[in-house]
Amino acid sequence: MSEPLPANWQKKSAESHKKFKQFLARADKNSVLKKLPELHEAAFEKINCLDCAACCKNYSPRFKTPDLKRISKHLRMKEGEFIEKYLVLDEEGDYVVKSKPCPFLGNDNFCSIYDVRPSDCERFPYTDEDVIIRRQQLTLKNSSFCPIVYYVLDKFTAG
Repeated sequence: MSEPLPANWQKKSAESHKKFKQFLARADKNSVLKKLPELHEAAFEKINCLDCAACCKNYSPRFKTPDLKRISKHLRMKEGEFIEKYLVLDEEGDYVVKSKPCPFLGNDNFCSIYDVRPSDCERFPYTDEDVIIRRQQLTLKNSSFCPIVYYVLDKFTAG
């Protein structure tokens, strides 16, 4: 039986930042990828994203061309209207939401466009793919606000 996530996990994540950074820098990619599915599943069994939604409240996914087409069609809007109403270009040239929290996040933490959400949202928090190793800075940032990323990194570095 696994232990519950500590109530002060964010503080523990901050305290573990250096340990997590060292782990990611030295980790054997194949070994990590082999263990990820099990840790990913365990994290999602333990943590309900609807209790948190910190990702949707504080950050924006990138809206790629297929996302723009799919979501604007779903909302029965022209792509240009959708972009003008909801999005802005960031410093890296990616479309992101204009406002935080995400305009599609409801008060109940449910996403009003969940079935057509951006691929970044669908893939987040990347704890079941090589992004966790390949984009180490992103993984470290995500561990500061996402309990699932914290959980996975904590399990890798425990003991």
